[in-house]
Order: sequence, then C-alpha cells, then structure tokens
Amino acid sequence: MEETVFYSSAWRGSKQFTSRTVRTAEATGFGAPADDYMERGIDLNEQLIRNKPATFFFRMRGDAMEGFGLFDGDILIVDRSVQNINGRIVVAVLNGEMLVRRFHKNFTSAFLIPGNEKYKIINLAEFSDFQVWGVVTYAIHSLA
Repeated sequence: MEETVFYSSAWRGSKQFTSRTVRTAEATGFGAPADDYMERGIDLNEQLIRNKPATFFFRMRGDAMEGFGLFDGDILIVDRSVQNINGRIVVAVLNGEMLVRRFHKNFTSAFLIPGNEKYKIINLAEFSDFQVWGVVTYAIHSLA
C-alpha cells in the first residue's frame, strides 16, 4: 500500500490558532458556568482543507463523473499538494482543457476514466500536452 505524501508551501499564513484555542470574551467579568460545556461549531475549513495555499474550489459541470458520485453543480475541493496515485479522481489539463476524471496507470500507459458510459476512456499516450492539475479530495453536493 502506498503512503500518501502531502507537500505544503513554506508560507503558513498569519492565523496561528484555531477556533478551539480562542477563549470567549467576558464583557461582565464573570463567565457563565455553562461556557465550560459549550459545544464548538464545525469549521469546514478545518475539516476539509489540509493545505490552504494549495486548495481550490471548482464547480462540477457535466455528467461525466456521475458513476463516481460527482454530479453537475457539485463543489469540488481540489488540493494541488496531494500526490497523484492510481485510482484517484483528478483535475487534469488535456490540450488546454480541464477535465475531471479518475486517473489509472498500468505498466505501459496511463488513462483518464470517466464515470459515465457515454464518454470514452482517454489514453494519455495519444496526447503530448497533459498535466494533472490537482487531486479532488472532497465533493459537496446539495440534496435539495
């Protein structure tokens, strides 16, 4: 099993704390006894983003990945620092066009596999201008 390697930038940002480490302000000088048991809200940035400078959001267009659970209008969270390995869903640049496909590599060549039978498998050996732009780490879609 391959180990996942994350690459990050040297810049860590100016936020050197999380919302968990910030205490509540006490304007009256006395805190409420219930403050010790207060639940913290969910911060989606902390939950879904591993490397802020390398993370981008895209809106999925088209039905090419429906078989893999990515639908038209979904928000894709793409991390450029995550290493691309066989089987991951990637945002690829193919002859200047961005595509979302599953990356598959065997001993002789690499392929971009769609999640819909209407689209054909792309053999990357046929293209000279190919680059994996980033790896899709999460997808957010509406149920309504």
